[in-house]
Amino acid sequence: MAHADEAAIFNKNEAKVDWHDKALWFVRQKRDKSAHKVKGWEELRNYASAIKANVLSNLDTYLIQFEENAQKNGVTVHWAADAEEHNKIVHSILVKHDVKKVVKSKSMLTEECHLNPYLEAHNIEVIDTDLGERIVQLAQEPPSHIVLPAIHKTKEEVDVLFQEHLGTKPSNGDPQYLTAEARKHLRDKFLKADAAITGVNFAVANTGGVVVCTNEGNADMGAHLAKVHIACMGMEKLIPEEKHLGIFLRLLARSATGQPITTYSSHFNKPAEGTEMHIVIVDNGRTEQLSREDFRASLHCIRCGACMNTCPIYRRSGGHSYNATIPGPIGSILSPGKDLTKHSSLPFASTLCGSCSDVCPVKINIHEQLYKWRQIVTKDVPQPVVKKNVLKMSGNVLANSKLYGFVGKSSRFMLKHTPKFLIYSKLNAWGKARDLPEVKGDNFEEWYKKRQKK
Repeated sequence: MAHADEAAIFNKNEAKVDWHDKALWFVRQKRDKSAHKVKGWEELRNYASAIKANVLSNLDTYLIQFEENAQKNGVTVHWAADAEEHNKIVHSILVKHDVKKVVKSKSMLTEECHLNPYLEAHNIEVIDTDLGERIVQLAQEPPSHIVLPAIHKTKEEVDVLFQEHLGTKPSNGDPQYLTAEARKHLRDKFLKADAAITGVNFAVANTGGVVVCTNEGNADMGAHLAKVHIACMGMEKLIPEEKHLGIFLRLLARSATGQPITTYSSHFNKPAEGTEMHIVIVDNGRTEQLSREDFRASLHCIRCGACMNTCPIYRRSGGHSYNATIPGPIGSILSPGKDLTKHSSLPFASTLCGSCSDVCPVKINIHEQLYKWRQIVTKDVPQPVVKKNVLKMSGNVLANSKLYGFVGKSSRFMLKHTPKFLIYSKLNAWGKARDLPEVKGDNFEEWYKKRQKK
């Protein structure tokens, strides 16, 4: 279904929509307060954007440098052209070590590649250890947000979910109790795991190391206890040197949740004695996006989720309405690049207000890219007949000043004298929860001409 149809399902529960909206706006406000406390915040954004642009312009060089340095550290590096190859590589490593149980920290790349169902189909247990990810895994749902994967669920819903799957007692959604029960449940999984899979927030070319940022320490727990650590990274996650981490780590947590820094910023440079470390570098459409001049800056994204927290459409339509791994404004740029027909409605799920671009820590021109996708979609994807005709008529009206004046005058007359029940009918969905402004007799041009005569 199109985004609007999926959003309509989410909007049936108005109380939950209001709660979802307020919860995300609260995170946006925390971001603003945290950012305003940093002297030179805009300079940090400029630096981060420039570093990412440099990496994308020299991606081949940095990738080779990263691979060479990682191999010097004793890390095995793999290359995957797409999701299928990524999944096969991960599976082959697990088979080699006879792994039956895996703990995984949050990784949007593995979500993108649908790694969990692939491994489960091969009789390997995969447990997501990020609390939010574990919640949606138990609910058999995809994440609805890249930083807050279970933001669409209330604590009461989590309470019921834990009763069903973890055997907890009813607690009326007590967060402290539910968190403690989740900790006990996950500790057992960590201790019994044969391998750990993590994502990668940043990969440092001049050291060959990777950095994983978490608030729960679950990546550390998994990687340090298991004998095999597999880090899965999109090829755009590179930064040139370790000194650049200071810029991105200051931007990431503040943009994501308003924190000064994530609780754990874990550096994995080489395997501990008696263990193995593997890094799987994945393309999966990234080089194709890189080749699109208008959209290559979307690869700057550091997955902070700030654009989602501020977007008035995302906040009131929910992440699942996007039917994509990465929802929200940035996902509405990335997804059409992978399947334009399937995701043709996403660039229109925006007011083009520009708030997403304003909060983006790496200064991606998100709203401009969404507008450019709209132009491509309307050209390449068949549009509904009604929509095409309405837009064509609107274009004719807007292109003819006399016709525009006549239609405007007629509309004002109709709105002023037509019975209210006809104006606020089922055809006017916008008027369901709001009134139109009071209609005056003249428009600005008519008022101005009368004033000039006087």
